[in-house]
Amino acid sequence: MSGARETPGRTGPGARPDRTGKISTAGDPDSTDSISTADHHHRTDRRNSTCYTPPDYAAINAHALAALPAILARWLSDGRRHGSEWVALNPRRGDRRPGSFRVNMMTGRWADFATGDRGGDIIALAAYLYDLSQSDAARKLADMLGVRP
Repeated sequence: MSGARETPGRTGPGARPDRTGKISTAGDPDSTDSISTADHHHRTDRRNSTCYTPPDYAAINAHALAALPAILARWLSDGRRHGSEWVALNPRRGDRRPGSFRVNMMTGRWADFATGDRGGDIIALAAYLYDLSQSDAARKLADMLGVRP
């Protein structure tokens, strides 16, 4: 070991947070000099010169809300519409009776009242159901809907 102090969450060799919250990666030839949380929205990867652009969550959710009955029938096929909600068994646990897992069909908000799991939109539901990150869920949902992420 080089004797450098270990820092949890560092991004490369010698990476340490400074006073501004940036992580300095001096000495790492494959990284930029510093990366802050604000830089993640639009940065260039020096290794392959591609530009990372995060998914447009609002646009993807808007398209998903327009197609929500079909999406829910596909993802939660044992469910049914009950007023303005889709009521189904939670596929992530041994649910025996529908009732505690609900999705609001007007807003996309969802909850499992038996476990406390909940989310505010369809992307969060996809992330929950398929064990994905929010950005991966947004990209897969955009692909399914034919929307450019």
